[in-house]
Amino acid sequence: MPGLSQSTLQLLLLLSIALCYVNKLDAEQGFCAASSSISSSDPKSQPVYWKVTNPTLSPSHLKDLPGFTRSVYRRDHALITPESHVFSPLPEWKNTQGAFLITPTTGSHFVMYLANMQDNSISGLPANDVERFIFVVEGAVTLTNGSGICHRLMVDSYAYLPPNFQHSITSDRSATLIVFERRYAYLGDHVTEQIVGSTDNQPLLETPGEIFELRKLLPTSTAYDFNIHIMDFQPGEFLNVKEVHYNQHGLLLLEGQGIYRLGDSWYPVQAGDAIWMAPFVPQWYAALGKTRTRYLLYKDVNRNPLQ
Repeated sequence: MPGLSQSTLQLLLLLSIALCYVNKLDAEQGFCAASSSISSSDPKSQPVYWKVTNPTLSPSHLKDLPGFTRSVYRRDHALITPESHVFSPLPEWKNTQGAFLITPTTGSHFVMYLANMQDNSISGLPANDVERFIFVVEGAVTLTNGSGICHRLMVDSYAYLPPNFQHSITSDRSATLIVFERRYAYLGDHVTEQIVGSTDNQPLLETPGEIFELRKLLPTSTAYDFNIHIMDFQPGEFLNVKEVHYNQHGLLLLEGQGIYRLGDSWYPVQAGDAIWMAPFVPQWYAALGKTRTRYLLYKDVNRNPLQ
């Protein structure tokens, strides 16, 4: 094609491949039409976010492709896909397997991990001055604070635990959490408080110039040095702004599938995929398929980058 740059040709090729994927989708499935007892069942009868732990393109579908993974690690971003998760006992937790998806060794100032709690499991406490955020992806857990006050957290519920806050998370059966932890950036006399909530109880916020739906799960006040966003895209919707900023991100795709641009690379992504984005990496997303995309996004806020 005369007059088209190499990067433009690469983008057109990628979009052509993505469209081929979409044409192969049925009304409920994602990238891969491979059959299984889980993916072939009626999605309407499945619990919300069930594809995080049962992705369409699951590790079992890739067992006959030795050495293959969609995971990618670069200097300024990483895509961590389910077939490359490595679970091991979580330190200080009982009967819980964890898979660390993002850690400071990648360049982040936070950790993001999956916690698979089993029968009679109980959490450990974070290190000194470390704050914690948990979001229930599957099952249910009980959160108990140091005063003995309990909260039952179901799927789509979450909790923020301030630094040095006494608490325990217990489960009497299988449950999956996504957990964020970071060392709290103290600022003057500002203090944070325990927060327990549910996504659907948070209001939709205005997104000037954009068409996706946005909810923020934490207060926007100065005391909080990060927030967690829930972002919803209908099929065909995309980010208008091609973002480049100083904030870091940790992302878990809860529902749907699409294309994520990170730096100069374009990645097909699906529910269950996790992404780390370093400061100033170019980023952009478009939702594909026939169902909405929902993802959960960590973002550091309210602190001067020089501090």
